[in-house]
Amino acid sequence: MADDSAAHCALPANVDETLELLKRGQYIGERSLATVLFLAIKLGRPLFLEGEAGVGKTEIAKVLANALGRPLIRLQCYEGLDVNSAVYEWNYARQMMEIRLAEAAGDRDRERLESDIFSKRFLIERPLLQALRPGIGGAPVLLIDELDRTDEPFEAFLLELLSDFQVSIPELGTIKAAEAPITIITSNRTREIHDALKRRCLYHWVDYPNAARELEILKIKAPGAADALSRQIVAFIQRLRHGNDLFKLPGVAETIDWADALTQLDKVALDPETIDSTLGVLLKYQDDIQKIQGSEAARLLDEVKQDMVGLPGV
Repeated sequence: MADDSAAHCALPANVDETLELLKRGQYIGERSLATVLFLAIKLGRPLFLEGEAGVGKTEIAKVLANALGRPLIRLQCYEGLDVNSAVYEWNYARQMMEIRLAEAAGDRDRERLESDIFSKRFLIERPLLQALRPGIGGAPVLLIDELDRTDEPFEAFLLELLSDFQVSIPELGTIKAAEAPITIITSNRTREIHDALKRRCLYHWVDYPNAARELEILKIKAPGAADALSRQIVAFIQRLRHGNDLFKLPGVAETIDWADALTQLDKVALDPETIDSTLGVLLKYQDDIQKIQGSEAARLLDEVKQDMVGLPGV
């Protein structure tokens, strides 16, 4: 959920206000992101964010909800996700108890009983149905996170929701949002999402940040790190991403974690021994660690130091 203390804010009126909204939430985004985010809000269209894991896609929805003072409703996707977990299910235990109580009382009106037990008071609302309900200060922010983890049948189910922001429940009829939720969908592109779903969305690729933006992110998210250390961290990770064939490149989240870890170790600059002993913060696969550990880490650090010779504060 968004922070309850956050004031309810008006929706941004233009791209500049959207960029400022992201900055208030300590999210350093490019103007292209602010543009497509503004258009998604203005046009009432879902925004489909694709990119590698750890580049900040999920954070966009969190920042947006907090900055606008609206509830964040998150559906974390996984293999086998179905309607019962994502949209709604009936409270079968309460329904059975209601049936038994009716039988004990001698109530034989089956039609009335059926109508009663399939009423809203026995309905358990899951995230997608919750997102259709009006929230305090406006429609909520709906985050459908890592859609690529689900399967195609669930994608097909989402088509109705994303087209008209409504859900059909056989026993109750169609429930439609009075105001469409601000919808953010993320994918790490472990598989392709069907075109039919993408056509209902605006699209943006969230890439790894360049060095200048990543350094700006570190200043905000890891303010305790020494300036020279932050510069070395960013330069090292930038080289790691662009010059090595790794199974999983470190994302911005790992950059921040590494800066925090090195600060806890009272480091003010990188050295080969420290890099080797903390690679597990930065890389998450043993094959990647073995590939970088030792001589390769030392080589990358030497290149970083050569590039930074003469820079102020280094």
